[in-house]
Amino acid sequence: MLNIKIGEQLPDFKTMTDKGAEFTLAELKGSPTVLYFYPKDNTSGCTLEAKSLRDGKAELERRGYKIVGVSPDSVRSHQNFCAKHDLNFTLLADVEHTLSEAVGVWRMKKMYGREYMGIVRTTLLLDAEARVTHIIEKVDTKDSYGQIIKVLDNK
Repeated sequence: MLNIKIGEQLPDFKTMTDKGAEFTLAELKGSPTVLYFYPKDNTSGCTLEAKSLRDGKAELERRGYKIVGVSPDSVRSHQNFCAKHDLNFTLLADVEHTLSEAVGVWRMKKMYGREYMGIVRTTLLLDAEARVTHIIEKVDTKDSYGQIIKVLDNK
């Protein structure tokens, strides 16, 4: 269950970008944002999702949106992920899970019979004040960009 609802603003937070710069809630204000939470750099589903967003970035920007990805990976891991897959948007290193926990995407998961804590893949569409306008919980990793466009077109 998410801790944030449509119409609510993201809580304040501070983390680091893939470039090693500090990033706070203030950086999300000023233009609409695709804020997507994903489990781990360089895994199959996460790579497909990132490439879909990379390839759709021009159209999202045409609609006024910037893209920001969030995972618990380190700045160095994000740098490698961006370089390896030519990613052209910001990734946030939520190593302490502060933002993920505040939003409610850091949860108990189960894979191969093993339970562990991790990010449940989720995309939030935010307005220029960092308020949630749409929530996508069943993310299509192969066509995340297309899924977002469909949501935006059905406003």
